[in-house]
Amino acid sequence: MASDGDTVFGKILRGEIPCDQVYGDDLCIAFRDGQPQAPVHLLVIPREPIPQLADATDAHQQLLGHLLLVAARVAKLEGLQSWRTVINSGAEAGQTVFHLHVHVIGGRPLAWPPG
Repeated sequence: MASDGDTVFGKILRGEIPCDQVYGDDLCIAFRDGQPQAPVHLLVIPREPIPQLADATDAHQQLLGHLLLVAARVAKLEGLQSWRTVINSGAEAGQTVFHLHVHVIGGRPLAWPPG
């Protein structure tokens, strides 16, 4: 699946839609989810518009690792000692925005299984 970055996340990255950003660097940004599912619900998105995890290649190895490290960093910045990290890949998995993103969810007990 190709992506030209014309998603809500692409618009956030271009500054066309505001977000409550909690972190940013040259590879990604992290911001509060507009429809939180827990007291803390952050999204970490790469600046590169990769539609979904299934579209990542070996060339994205360092970026993917960076996204997970940033997820842990922002969770800790929010005061979380435990949290759930989720990456949905594909519509049947619950992905609604086709720009790879990492959910960081916490601040309350989370049930399992999630779906």
